Amino acid sequence: MNQFVRFVKPPMQLVCALLMAAAAACSGGGQTQILGVPAIGTPPTVTATSPVAATPPTVAVVSQVTATFSQMMTASTLTPTSFTLACPAGTPITATVGYNAATQMATLTPSAALPSNTLCVATVTTAAQNTAGLGLASNFVWSFTTDTLPIVVLTIPAEGATNVPTNTHISATFNVDMNPTTLSATTFTLMNTTLDTAVAGTISYSAASRTAVFTPTTPAILPVSTVFTATITTGATDLAGNGPAANYVWTFTTGLLSDTVRPTVISTNPAANATGVATNTKITAAFSKDMDATTLTSASFTVTNTTLGTTVAGSVAYSPAARTATFTPTTLPLASNTLFTATIKQAATDLEGNGLAGTAAALPNASDYVWTFTTGAAANTTPPTVTLVSPLNGASGTCLTKAVTATFSTAMDPTTINNTTFIVTAGGIAVPGSVTYSAAGDQATFTPTNASGFAPSTVLTATVKSGNAGVKDLSGNAMSADTVWSFTTGTQACSAIINLRSAAAFGAFGGAAGVTNQGINTVVNGNLGTTGACTLVTGFHDANNVYTQTTLNIGAVNGTIDCAPPAPGTALSMQIAQQALADAQTAYNQMAGLPPNPSAAQLAGLTLPPAVYTAPGGTFAITNGNLTLDAQGDPNAQWVFQAASSLTVGLPATPSQVILINGAQAKNVYWQVGSAARIEIGSHMVGTIVGSAGVTISTAGTTIQTVLTGRAIGLNASVTMVNTTIVAP
Repeated sequence: MNQFVRFVKPPMQLVCALLMAAAAACSGGGQTQILGVPAIGTPPTVTATSPVAATPPTVAVVSQVTATFSQMMTASTLTPTSFTLACPAGTPITATVGYNAATQMATLTPSAALPSNTLCVATVTTAAQNTAGLGLASNFVWSFTTDTLPIVVLTIPAEGATNVPTNTHISATFNVDMNPTTLSATTFTLMNTTLDTAVAGTISYSAASRTAVFTPTTPAILPVSTVFTATITTGATDLAGNGPAANYVWTFTTGLLSDTVRPTVISTNPAANATGVATNTKITAAFSKDMDATTLTSASFTVTNTTLGTTVAGSVAYSPAARTATFTPTTLPLASNTLFTATIKQAATDLEGNGLAGTAAALPNASDYVWTFTTGAAANTTPPTVTLVSPLNGASGTCLTKAVTATFSTAMDPTTINNTTFIVTAGGIAVPGSVTYSAAGDQATFTPTNASGFAPSTVLTATVKSGNAGVKDLSGNAMSADTVWSFTTGTQACSAIINLRSAAAFGAFGGAAGVTNQGINTVVNGNLGTTGACTLVTGFHDANNVYTQTTLNIGAVNGTIDCAPPAPGTALSMQIAQQALADAQTAYNQMAGLPPNPSAAQLAGLTLPPAVYTAPGGTFAITNGNLTLDAQGDPNAQWVFQAASSLTVGLPATPSQVILINGAQAKNVYWQVGSAARIEIGSHMVGTIVGSAGVTISTAGTTIQTVLTGRAIGLNASVTMVNTTIVAP
């Protein structure tokens, strides 16, 4: 009988099982993937990434992020939800995700360029599955830091600046070292926007300061009241060949006048004649004006060992944000118990090309600035600390445009204070902003980039970083721990700053009545003006002309004198004076129009926070002592004193002072005086005084110097002074 064998089609599960068993037998046991088929029960893994996963995170130029898997994956499970990127952590990046089955690689492509110098976190979640439906056993997470692309961190003039001097040079500071050969007339340009014509110029670059300077040549003096557009293109690259992500463009508007005020050194560290100076210190000098970084080099800023008569080798870097040059000795420590001489030469110029006003010659001449100090026996190893912050930790209702500041226990190295060492975050996301440092107050300031300030009703956290990558003092000591504090914004912008406009360039202005000096030691750092004829300016000279000066009445003006004809007055100088007077009147009206806040008439002996203060009887006096103005850590703190009648500072035999503390600045102090203001012999007054009936400083016949760190502006009467020093802030 014939036997028939009946074949039955086995179920697919059995076929797979037999295949897997056979594979296991051939390989000596275990699970094996055949023809790209995932092994049963084995979750896929990520075997490679780009950028690579490393500790610490690697730095990379990133256009795509990839993950390669150990097994064939189901493409539909690899999506922007299962494969994500956050730059920085907590900030998801919009992207598309694709999968290549042949290479078993998933590719995430950001929809926009990633931020530079940022820690990014990539994640492949367990939702990513192989073809057998198995997901990763756990999320695969790795991080990398994007490469630091060049960005412009500071420009002078700033975006939107007005009343810019017509002889200005244009400065741009970068966050990384740039290739100087790529900074040229094609990558750094200036356009006369009003006429739509190009301005020819030369470009110089300071590697130590990471700053490029455009010096106009055709025309060398820019037209007045004209809008200009400056551009740095993507063709300007760093040393690695990376250019900015996009062209950087900003505009500014010129005023009516050139700037002939020479820059001065306003503070040094070590101070002049200091003793016991730490042997591991750097040497700094802070300036009154924005300087041309390319003129501050080891040739123009020198240090010598005076005891031995030898030169100290070193490098010089200028911080435009801090207006401070730093000399770093090549070899530290310096010799102990030794006299040193530091010199900044007159070849150091401001951005208008004015040479330094130093200590070696009288104004208005340029000269070297020279000072000495003596080292002690030891180095300084004490870490710096933050002693005051603003806003205070836990503060609420902070006005939106308020700057964030940290005041240090000692003089800091300005080259270490920047956007990487002083940051402000909201919800873990960095807030764009600029960072500056004031050597005079040992204070760092963070200002938000957004013109409207911080976001309203938002918790913000400020951090000043410690350690080797953080802020350091001039001896190279880092803080031992980060300083971190938080505050909450309100919904209102901060009070408007008094705007002097073109009047800010003047140290003294005598309405239509003129300005008079008696004495041989009067110096005005700033312009001097009147809408009256030049014959009403007596006892002064600037760099170009002498105004009714005698051997008994000599006043140096470190700037220009603007007045009406006859010569040396011109139609232009009269126009400049008229505009300045109109701007001063506008500022006076702004001050007078602020809501009154009655206070004591006698201000001596008081310590006042920033506010508006109104004289109860119309008269303010600082005659029984000194007045202290406390900024409480806010460098933008403003004081406006409203005196409907008069202001008197000091008594004939008892001078008085106005003292600034905790970041207070003379440029933010204003006195609106309804009639006349008087500053007595030897007093030290602070702030811009705008008096309807003029300002009188000191008394004829005295040889004692009286100082005004501010401005003396008479709207309808003259300004008179005797042996007076005026420093327009």
